[in-house]
Amino acid sequence: MKRFILLPVILLMAVLNTACTTSPTGRSQLMLVSPQQAITASKEAYVQTLKPLAEEGKIDNNPAVTKRVKKITGRLIAQAIHDYPKTRNWDWSVKVIDEPDTVNAWCMAGGKMAIYTGLLNKVKPTDDELAQVMGHEIAHALANHTAEKMSVAMASQIGLMAVAVAANDSNRGAALTGAALAASLAIQLPNSRTAETEADRMGIELAAKAGYDPYAAATLWEKMGRVGGSSPPQFLSTHPSPGNRQATLRNLAPQMMKYYKEDKPHPVYPL
Repeated sequence: MKRFILLPVILLMAVLNTACTTSPTGRSQLMLVSPQQAITASKEAYVQTLKPLAEEGKIDNNPAVTKRVKKITGRLIAQAIHDYPKTRNWDWSVKVIDEPDTVNAWCMAGGKMAIYTGLLNKVKPTDDELAQVMGHEIAHALANHTAEKMSVAMASQIGLMAVAVAANDSNRGAALTGAALAASLAIQLPNSRTAETEADRMGIELAAKAGYDPYAAATLWEKMGRVGGSSPPQFLSTHPSPGNRQATLRNLAPQMMKYYKEDKPHPVYPL
């Protein structure tokens, strides 16, 4: 009987040990889902996300705002393609979503992006600060964070199945609850926090290389902190708190100035 109980646990450990890769910053990543699978899934998700918004007339309503977002994002994409040539074949896209109460922006696997008018209107970012926002989001895609999050979710499910088989009928419910909590706190939350920090580091460099002031990353988070008001404790959040983030980015800025001061053209990727 013990051999049957140990089998799913051994299987779980084998999968986790053989499905790792390395991020652009050298961090070990769990990859049960390939980046290409994440890109394929993201394409479908992007269409499904935007379709109802388009039907409500909430996509790219203001030509001047859309032009600004596309110009800044286009410079970042051009730099991303230069630094990561494999992304040349991505189907890059960015949309402005007219939701004035939503302070957010995102980039799916494969370069599918969106930014909400709530961020633009409430934070009121300068061009340099807006480049930090979009650079950070593009960095998530460059570092395969979508595939990583999908892999973490899959690993959590494998872990739950292993615990379910190992538990006897009398305590199976409690075991499943404990496994779910452990998966969330021990795997998903730390990885998400690390991924956010990684995207900050990659994003500020990408923006600097594209000709945007790296010191704007800190001022952006000053504004974010004022808009966000009270935030949850850092250990319960998937994002580092605005104060800590601001300090980290301010310390990174001097290292990025060499890229920002380079005398070179900054092409704009056609969107």
